Amino acid sequence: METESDTFDELDLRLLCALEVNARAPFSRIATVLGVSDQTIARRYRRLRAEGGLRVVAVRDAQRLGQDQWMLRLRCAPDAAGAIADALAKRPDTAWIGLASGGTEVVCMTRPRNPGDHDELLLGKLPRTPSIVEIRAHQLLHRFYGGPLGWLAKRPALTREESAALRPEPLDPETPARIAAEDEPLVTALERDGRATYPELQRATGRSESAVKRRLAALLASGAVYIDIEYDTEILGHPMAASLWITAAPDALHAVGEALAGHDEVAFASATAGPSNIVVTAVVPDSAGLYAYLSGRLGRLEGIRHVETTPYLRKVKQLTYPPPSR
Repeated sequence: METESDTFDELDLRLLCALEVNARAPFSRIATVLGVSDQTIARRYRRLRAEGGLRVVAVRDAQRLGQDQWMLRLRCAPDAAGAIADALAKRPDTAWIGLASGGTEVVCMTRPRNPGDHDELLLGKLPRTPSIVEIRAHQLLHRFYGGPLGWLAKRPALTREESAALRPEPLDPETPARIAAEDEPLVTALERDGRATYPELQRATGRSESAVKRRLAALLASGAVYIDIEYDTEILGHPMAASLWITAAPDALHAVGEALAGHDEVAFASATAGPSNIVVTAVVPDSAGLYAYLSGRLGRLEGIRHVETTPYLRKVKQLTYPPPSR
């Protein structure tokens, strides 16, 4: 008989890893692979949602869809940064928002669905915000790691056989990635709950269950949409995150980015336009772990000319907003 614990354990990690592999897998399938009962998986899932910040949501893959993405660095008056970050977090075209630089900088990733969204934010609202002292916009050019590739894949909690037993159908590179107008109700429903059942999706879209299954399978196969999980990394002993703004020699840019993608600390890495040419999100246990990474594996990479490190003071938005209540 399983007993509840005040701490998260190896089974919780294995469940998170299973969800990262296939977030829509039925609990019965996950339970079989992990060797526990359906009831245990359901109970652990509920606790992770209530206490570990777990959310399962659909994400539009801007890179596959050919849409621009930007990483913004907003230097703000100290008493205004929190309010600006919260206002940005409520927008549907933002993700990964955090307060950095002692609370005077907001770091924000944008996911504009059309050029008008980008223009309205960068040329309209932000420049007219008096408490923003400086705006630095970095266009994301090439993703080395992140998106459908989650950080938990770097933690060996599942065997290769277990991952294979859970893995959904692979992407079909021949299928064009697009989200049609008639797909919007389906994608919107999945953005609220990536594990919504087919009857729930049928009610949300007004389409037949077979049509919903067929269209969702096509969206996932094309890579236009993927199902992702968010959670508090602190429950896994890694409460600290930082953005690293890296300048690499142009002829070493791709090699450095590919090397960074293989580092255990790296949850996201992309080539960018702007003052630096690579941005990384690093997740570490503490400041000593961050120092060890900067002075160790990162510092030994050939081709890096400069690194600026901005630890996050507080995460405001990961994939969803508002953050889970405690």
